[in-house]
Amino acid sequence: DRDVTGVQTCALPISRQSTVLGPHRRLFADRKRNPDGKRGAVLHTAVRMFLERSYGRTSMEDVALQLKITKPALYHYFRNKEEILVEIYRLGTDLIDEMLDGIEAEEKSGLDKVADFIVGYIRIITGDFGRAIIRLDDGELSKAGRRLVRGRKRGIDHRLRAIIDGGMKDGSIAPCDAKIASFIVAGSIHGIASWYEPTGPMALPSIIEHYLRLLTAGLATGSLPGLEQHDSFAFKNNAHIHE
Repeated sequence: DRDVTGVQTCALPISRQSTVLGPHRRLFADRKRNPDGKRGAVLHTAVRMFLERSYGRTSMEDVALQLKITKPALYHYFRNKEEILVEIYRLGTDLIDEMLDGIEAEEKSGLDKVADFIVGYIRIITGDFGRAIIRLDDGELSKAGRRLVRGRKRGIDHRLRAIIDGGMKDGSIAPCDAKIASFIVAGSIHGIASWYEPTGPMALPSIIEHYLRLLTAGLATGSLPGLEQHDSFAFKNNAHIHE
């Protein structure tokens, strides 16, 4: 099965990089031992650079230079660039899995759980580690890395499908194909990761409100028209579509 996560899009400009990464540089300037904090600083710096320059155009030396440390010092925390990227994917998918844990534990209808997913998912993918899941290309990983990352993505997809299935069982979601519904819900949200800017003209709560209203309206019981009326059109045009 394919998963609900998206594909790589164009990179953003790097004009704000220096000011954003300043606190992480200062952490390395502090001579106190803080391996977890410094490892986190590497990840925050690398994910921002991968998103703005692309993974392929960012080297370990580039990351070290941004942090104002030597390459040997960077290799103390990560053995190679792929290890950094896999950890970035892990952190991003952990955020989504933790959100889903909370949603699944709630005594709510399936539709309400999907609504909670929409709100939480948008908030996650507008942060750096969430955006990385959508915008960075896992095809640049080794076979083992791709297997690991895509397995985690599939797990998220299957959990969303299960929530949609639950909504059909409790009557809050109209009968539909849960797999397609999952793709529609998550796939429609993915575009936000490429165009949303915190300083942009539209505030995040307003974006969430629009997506929440439109996506839940399409799933709610009684809101989906029958599809039989479209069958004749599909058959008449099928030959042209597949030429």
